[in-house]
Amino acid sequence: MPTLFASPRLRLYDSDELDSVLQAMARQAAALLPSTQVALIGIQRRGEPLAQRLQQHLSHQIGQPGLPLYPLKVKRYADDLKVLHAHTELTENPQLGELDLASTTLLVVDDVLFEGHSLLRTCAYLAQLGARRVYTAVLVDRHVCQQPIHADIVGVHLQVAATDIVECNVPPYEREFCIEVWRHGAAR
Repeated sequence: MPTLFASPRLRLYDSDELDSVLQAMARQAAALLPSTQVALIGIQRRGEPLAQRLQQHLSHQIGQPGLPLYPLKVKRYADDLKVLHAHTELTENPQLGELDLASTTLLVVDDVLFEGHSLLRTCAYLAQLGARRVYTAVLVDRHVCQQPIHADIVGVHLQVAATDIVECNVPPYEREFCIEVWRHGAAR
């Protein structure tokens, strides 16, 4: 009898399935967010194009033009989960300092909630700028977060081994929009 993970690589969601997931996330966001004074924050790299896709779905659902979107570069891990920085690196976006963040509800979008360092660092930075209402959305929650942070909107809940790598392949960085798991950090 073959095992579920006979190959070290397994595709869990394809583009069509993820489009449905993003539509559901947009419905949750539309119910959570006020009708005015809202902006999206896309954590670079893959959180930004995910935020763009979510922005399009939200626009269709609420019948209004796309919400403003601001990229924010935040990095701690490499794609293979090797720690790149002892402390989560954040590159400030000067456009955010020009917004009235005390009156603007923010939705931070990222690809995977793993240990929570990126989301925590992002929310702390936005609070430092004066943000009062910050919500978070992730495509995948691995449920191993070690920081005092959670996602308000989750597309997919995955519970895989700590050594497994969850890859969100998001154009333009990858050719296909999909979620794959690399079993036990197996060689690619």
